[in-house]
Amino acid sequence: MKTKILWFTFSACILLLVSCRSSYEVTKAEKNGWKLSMQSYTFHLFNVVESLEKTQQLGLHYIEIYPGQKMGPEFGDSLFGYNLTLEQQNRLKELAKSKEVKIVSSGVWTATRDEWSKIFPFAKAMELEFISAEPGREDWDIVESLAEQYGIKVAVHNHPSESSYWKPEILLDHIGERSSLLGSSSDAGHFKRMGLEPISCLKMLDGRIYSLHFKDIAPMGEDVALEDVVWGKGILNVKGILEELKKQKFKGYFTIEYEANWENNLPEIKQSIDYFNRVSEEIL
Repeated sequence: MKTKILWFTFSACILLLVSCRSSYEVTKAEKNGWKLSMQSYTFHLFNVVESLEKTQQLGLHYIEIYPGQKMGPEFGDSLFGYNLTLEQQNRLKELAKSKEVKIVSSGVWTATRDEWSKIFPFAKAMELEFISAEPGREDWDIVESLAEQYGIKVAVHNHPSESSYWKPEILLDHIGERSSLLGSSSDAGHFKRMGLEPISCLKMLDGRIYSLHFKDIAPMGEDVALEDVVWGKGILNVKGILEELKKQKFKGYFTIEYEANWENNLPEIKQSIDYFNRVSEEIL
């Protein structure tokens, strides 16, 4: 009798495991090396712990955390960054793991020259694949050296400001002959906001795109593109952007940065994820 009960219990467990495993289908995008990640600034009204929870709710497994975000009550008054203790870093990694989320990157870092020597060891300790950053133009020697020392990629963001790396030519002028660990965290929305054609920009950056801050935007006011909208409903040619990245054989992270409806943007993000997966199925 005990043997029958044990066998029944074992069989039930196996069926449950198979059921759980089959409930998650790997998308064509994931098979192609396209990974959806969350930029925690999307949830900047919330803390890091809550951002991890929201990422889990969306069914995503990767996150980029911005420096200075409040960690959450269980971490006291701590902010995310290189001042976290080793114990706090390990606790954060375990917390993320428990939610099946991996912290793959952090950014966007804008730092003084002295801070870079703190950022890279922190990134290594947190097991990050890359940082998104906007280094000072005079800091490239030290940033390149530290990237090679720690094996951490640097993906440079194009903020919509003429003092930044807002167009590909500026970035390529600074990194074109440098280490292959230096590249772009391309934001098509910001390219458009600066009057540039996003697909043309991505073509210029072919081979140096390590990640994207992905979005779609709608026009607000007179010829000024501002607010984020559900992907596929704005003025960016999202499908065309994905087709260009397919041509480039891009492999990496599409980091969701949804800068609208801050209090509750999960429904719009979910629609955007569905659109991304639907278009990816079509073009890949």
